[in-house]
Amino acid sequence: MSDEEKKVPIIAARERGPGPGRYGLPATTGYTTHDPTKKKAPAYSFGARLENTMFKKDCSPGPGYFIDSRINRTGRDGTPSYSILGRQQDPKAVQTPAPGAYSPEKVHPQGERHAPAYSMAMRTRYRKRDSTPAPNVYTIPTFLGSRIPTKMNSASFSMTGRSKTGGFSEDLARAPGPGAYQHVRPDVTKRKAPGYSMLGRSYMPGDSTMKPGPGAYSPEMVLVNKQRLPSYSLGIRHSEYITPLIVEVE
Repeated sequence: MSDEEKKVPIIAARERGPGPGRYGLPATTGYTTHDPTKKKAPAYSFGARLENTMFKKDCSPGPGYFIDSRINRTGRDGTPSYSILGRQQDPKAVQTPAPGAYSPEKVHPQGERHAPAYSMAMRTRYRKRDSTPAPNVYTIPTFLGSRIPTKMNSASFSMTGRSKTGGFSEDLARAPGPGAYQHVRPDVTKRKAPGYSMLGRSYMPGDSTMKPGPGAYSPEMVLVNKQRLPSYSLGIRHSEYITPLIVEVE
């Protein structure tokens, strides 16, 4: 049964092994995953921070803290020191007005009578019983026209619209105007004059194909009559599974 089975040919392109990056070799650096077949150097680490409360409450300054220059080993320096005070504000003195600050023209002469002076009071509050209509609220009938019941009026006339029936412009005969008639051509009753017409534009017979000019030619690209160097080209990429052509040579 196995001899009758069809054998699949082995393709070399498919029988490829994994590349160098596929192998997982242990590292030669570090301490945990070091290669046991290699020599391992000693490894050191930093210790963890202690969680004792004694270190948290230690608030002593470091070596870079500031030392006052006025303090020595025996205590504070006793040399007197002086400072400059700020400028004091000027005391409030009596400010005497100048001659231009007075306005004698506003002072009423003594012993003379004053003229009466009036002022406008503010608007009083509106009350419900003060609902008196204003003068422009009353409607007085007009004195123009014939609709005045208490006054004598003159006769009034009006103009009506133009009537289409019975008016002066009504066309009772309904006859056409002079412009409605067609005029008779003179050729009907008189001798007919010669008539001329214009033909379409004609062209001379000839060849209408497009001819290239002198600048359309490129004689420098003609290499038929010149010696040429060998030229090469790149073939197309073939599949690696195609069997090369083998020609039997006798």
